[in-house]
Amino acid sequence: MRAIRGAITVESNSREALSAAVKELVEAVIKENQLAPADIVSAIFTLTPDLNADFPARPARELGWQDVPMICAQEIGVPGALPRVCRLILHAKGRKAGKHVYLREAKVLRPDLHE
Repeated sequence: MRAIRGAITVESNSREALSAAVKELVEAVIKENQLAPADIVSAIFTLTPDLNADFPARPARELGWQDVPMICAQEIGVPGALPRVCRLILHAKGRKAGKHVYLREAKVLRPDLHE
């Protein structure tokens, strides 16, 4: 099994903005890692405390993750941290290294991946 990380910033605390961002992140992780829904073991989504308009698992299920066990949680509210961030850790079958995906302003969280 392998763990694949990802993050994206969300434009606003609305259901529509959160849904669009989660779908963009999930689709990018799937594409970059050539994953099928059957390859996914589980997923954990976290949101910064300023995002609470919806559960990120809902839009992931709309993309076909009906059978993927998922949990949503809130990030620690660290002063000065990047706002409006949705993070993902995905557990997938296989042993090859995963390609972590950081989109939009969340690229600053992992500058080593975006040189």
